[in-house]
Amino acid sequence: MAGLVLYCRSGFENDVANEVQDKASLLNVYGYVEAKSNSGFVLFHCYQQEHAEVLSKKLDFSRLIFARQHFACQQIIENMDITDRISPLIEAVADFPLCGELRVEYADTTDGRELSKFCRKISVPLRQALRKKNKLTNKDNPKKPVLHVFFTKNDKAYIGFSFTHNNSPLPLGIMRLKFPFDAPSRSTLKLDEAFQTFIPKDEHDVRLQGGLQAVDLGACPGGWTYQLVKRGMFVQAVDNGAMDEALMETGQVTYCPEDGFKFQPKKKNIYWLVCDMIEQPQRVAKLMATWVAEQSCKEAMFNLKLPMKRRYESVQGALAIIEEVMKHANVGRYQMQTKHLYHNREEVTVHLRLLNG
Repeated sequence: MAGLVLYCRSGFENDVANEVQDKASLLNVYGYVEAKSNSGFVLFHCYQQEHAEVLSKKLDFSRLIFARQHFACQQIIENMDITDRISPLIEAVADFPLCGELRVEYADTTDGRELSKFCRKISVPLRQALRKKNKLTNKDNPKKPVLHVFFTKNDKAYIGFSFTHNNSPLPLGIMRLKFPFDAPSRSTLKLDEAFQTFIPKDEHDVRLQGGLQAVDLGACPGGWTYQLVKRGMFVQAVDNGAMDEALMETGQVTYCPEDGFKFQPKKKNIYWLVCDMIEQPQRVAKLMATWVAEQSCKEAMFNLKLPMKRRYESVQGALAIIEEVMKHANVGRYQMQTKHLYHNREEVTVHLRLLNG
């Protein structure tokens, strides 16, 4: 067999399946999806074997919304002898290219996490065996493919490779962050992850610098405002609810007890607009796009709350609204990125940015 394995949050398998089927067809790659509810991964079977590698190279990972990671799967090994798993794994990669990194992984589910200790344990001898067979470089090499061994049971693994220019550099595709002890809510991790995901690290000093003006719509109690204040920004916190007292004492927050859909900044000096309001995704999408299109801010980061079913279709509808607003306003160049982040639940995060020229 040959196909594409995609990791995701448990419960979002159908959303990944719909998305990969849709986007693979745009590349003239066809197949069928194997998706088991709450498994934490999806397998897209390609009708033509060579298309697995094509997808791994050309299906832009940064534009996949619900997938945390993907790799071209070349082999599935089942019923391995638990006294010797190394031998069948080495045999399975006989025709693989020389790889520069090994990742032995598992699904982010209750059953999957029970394999974590085993995966760590087998990684060392497997890495040594691969190097002896000249299937893995002696030191990690980002210019070479990444070799993936994805265990779903202690005797079953999906084996394949991905490319460093088109995959997640994170283990399991997950960004794990520590909750700040002084943050007013756990939602603060959503914006922290979004900034680290969407803003290149070498641009943080400019685009996330201290002194920038920001607006947080639906700010109460201040989880997202906290991330802005921590970076030295000045924030207009818009909400009818109460804000965290410690945030207000920083002197960097101006409280605006207003409806986020009616609020208008008094000055055209807002760089960041952020929003985590619990509202219909189409309504939030239109509001955010209007702010950016009218140049009321330079960049916007916001969450779209999704229904329990047809989440991929709901996201596509909201993004289409954004594109229509930008087109109607004759916005020339803009950047839009969308991702179901690790710290999200029934929502996706969107980054919208005006570009010069």
